[in-house]
Amino acid sequence: MGCLEAGIPPVKRDPLLRSPSVSSTARSRPRSKFARFRLDYLQWVCSVAVFLFFVVLFTMFLPGLKDMNVNPRDLVFLREKIGGLDFGEDVIRFEPSKLVHRFQREAVELKRFSAFNVTLRRFHYRKPQLALVFADLLLDQQQILMVTVGTALRELGYEIQVYSLKGGPAYDVWNNLGVPVTIIQSVDTKNIGIDWLNFDGIVVNSLQAKGVLSCFLQEPFKSLPLLWTINDAALAVRLREYNSSGQQELLNSWKKIFNRATAVVFPNYALPMVFSTFDSGNFFVVPGSPAEALEVDSVVALNEGKPREENGLGSKDFVITIVGSRFFYKGLWLEHALVLKAIQPLLLDCNNDPTSRLRVLIFCGTSSSNYSVAVEAIAQNLKYPGGTVEHKSVDDNVDRFLSEADLVVYGSFLEEKSFPEILVKAMCFGKPIIAPKLSMISKYVDDRVNGFLFPKDNVKALRQIIKQLVSKGKLSSLAQDVALHAKVTARDFMVSDAVEGYAWLLQTVLRLPSEVARPKSIGDLPSEFKKKWMWDMFVTGAGPIYQNSTSGSFSFLDTVEVEWNQTHRESSGMTAGEEPFVYSIWEDQKSTELAAARKKREDDELKDRTDQSHGTWEDVYRSAKRADRAKSDLRERDERELERTGQPLCIYEPFLGEGTWPFLHVTSLYRGIGLSTKGRRPGGDDIDGPSRLLILNDPYYRDVLGDYGAYFGISNRIDRIHKNAWIGFQSWRATARKASLSTVAETALLNSIQSKKYGDALYFWVRMDKDQRNPMQQEFWSFCDSVNAGNC
Repeated sequence: MGCLEAGIPPVKRDPLLRSPSVSSTARSRPRSKFARFRLDYLQWVCSVAVFLFFVVLFTMFLPGLKDMNVNPRDLVFLREKIGGLDFGEDVIRFEPSKLVHRFQREAVELKRFSAFNVTLRRFHYRKPQLALVFADLLLDQQQILMVTVGTALRELGYEIQVYSLKGGPAYDVWNNLGVPVTIIQSVDTKNIGIDWLNFDGIVVNSLQAKGVLSCFLQEPFKSLPLLWTINDAALAVRLREYNSSGQQELLNSWKKIFNRATAVVFPNYALPMVFSTFDSGNFFVVPGSPAEALEVDSVVALNEGKPREENGLGSKDFVITIVGSRFFYKGLWLEHALVLKAIQPLLLDCNNDPTSRLRVLIFCGTSSSNYSVAVEAIAQNLKYPGGTVEHKSVDDNVDRFLSEADLVVYGSFLEEKSFPEILVKAMCFGKPIIAPKLSMISKYVDDRVNGFLFPKDNVKALRQIIKQLVSKGKLSSLAQDVALHAKVTARDFMVSDAVEGYAWLLQTVLRLPSEVARPKSIGDLPSEFKKKWMWDMFVTGAGPIYQNSTSGSFSFLDTVEVEWNQTHRESSGMTAGEEPFVYSIWEDQKSTELAAARKKREDDELKDRTDQSHGTWEDVYRSAKRADRAKSDLRERDERELERTGQPLCIYEPFLGEGTWPFLHVTSLYRGIGLSTKGRRPGGDDIDGPSRLLILNDPYYRDVLGDYGAYFGISNRIDRIHKNAWIGFQSWRATARKASLSTVAETALLNSIQSKKYGDALYFWVRMDKDQRNPMQQEFWSFCDSVNAGNC
């Protein structure tokens, strides 16, 4: 559980030391000893002032709460006294308003277009196609989430296909559901041979699938709707390292991928703020994940049988853990003070037993924060014995301490947009929880059923609840029963939020063509698909084995950085052993280039001053024609083009963008024709379609014409480019669908043309065994007659 420090105003610099009017020369001058001493002195004074400020506040106001008869008017007075501070009112919140407004605007425009297009007719002969892309098929929270969501989406009318870079136990899970699974067998992710145009939408899971995401940066896959789910903050941790080490190109490569996604989906509202550097207005939150339950299972299995003493706790100590929001805001100390005041009566209760004592652990902030000073001041003013109240940062092993706690109190009164994940973990551990009656908490927690709730402005009610739950240093039977019920229900928290969130997002993002049937509305989804995660699908004889996706993300980032550093070093023309000598080599090369440029300039000046003999106009004309022919012969001449001159047939393959390169042939029988000036294969003899048909420069007409644009481009002045007797066309999508000419078919076609068996005939080819209407594997004419009533 991370913690964000938000809402705290930045510290202002001393205007005498950092004035905007001071020149750059003055700013770069090192500070004097007096200036450095002055800075150290000011920092020391500020630290002492902050400490005294907390002490004075606690001394003035906290004793006034001894009787705990606090009502809302008293809290208002208290907040006015300390400057109008409210519970969490200054915290920064993430609101995906831009993305939602954009979706709404596009939906309105599409509806208006459909209203004007009265000729629009729909022929629903296929379901919407979705591709789920994973880095691996290991058991983790994302697999369980996507299996649950995918099952619900299939019920709504989607067809799903799974792709993964690696195999794993989840392969059998998807197969049991009847979902096709394809393991991408490619060492270089840039050459992944998948026609993504077969799908109406793509859902990519985890950071490790970055290689697949690079396919969608190129045409013709740039406009496909793409959802990218991110479940951990591993990449956000590396951002500061990338900036400090000058790895700007690596940072920009990640930014391109973030910008490409139609929506970047997070499971909570804290991660989008951590990744704010990459936010281009496409961040979205779909709350709900089985990650907390899986992490609890892992902690329980790892720490089973370990004593409390390893965490510094006594075997008979009564431990109360105070947890709170991920955000660190100004009013947090006041909330913790009120909770500690409510717990104070337990001191006398626990002191009756000399073998046990009360321990209160407050989890908040990071290890670098000085919040421990505030906690110590609060505890001293409330007369807690030394060592009873202890501040822990979220950097510590919070899960282990949660598993050892007897009672968990949610000590944050901040209204959040999703249920706190730390409370889900506490409930999965089987701990009774006490939380303020906030809207998002009361949505899932029923008072005295699976938890205990109190009004956030009525701390007296909190003390009454604690008295009911704790007696003589032990939990009451009521607390134990509620905790047991919470342990069962918490494992399936927010399933409906996740299923409905992904279903709504897909229906909003996808732009389905007229031949695709519309999926059912979310309201038509049966309730059994929204009640619980599909744990049963992942249970085997040995039980499920949880994989830590966060550690996998860090390992993947290490690999990416090593590859990037190696590529960067190779592009700069150096090896690892040459790095210490780079500067000297660069100086020598620079001086050599300057000397060569100076000599060339002198030679050119002398050449212009010498007498040159002039020939006749006929000699000049013959020399120019000879140069043109030589230039024409050398242009785009390679081995394949030279072989092609002796063949009777040339098959042109229209393509658009680098995404189609894996599907293009490299033999002499084929030649590519690019429908755009960008994305042509380097070093090849591909034809530039827009130069032969100018209308292809317009993206609108290029998309409307499609492959026909290539046909028209070849037919325009065909004698200047096509030297073969026969001409053919084959789309790159035929190769992607494994429906292109086989080697046997190529030989048979060439033999038919050379022998003139059918004269000037029109040949076309299609894979008969791939057509679902031909289960009997009939030959062409019989199949053609069967589907055309014998009219072939």
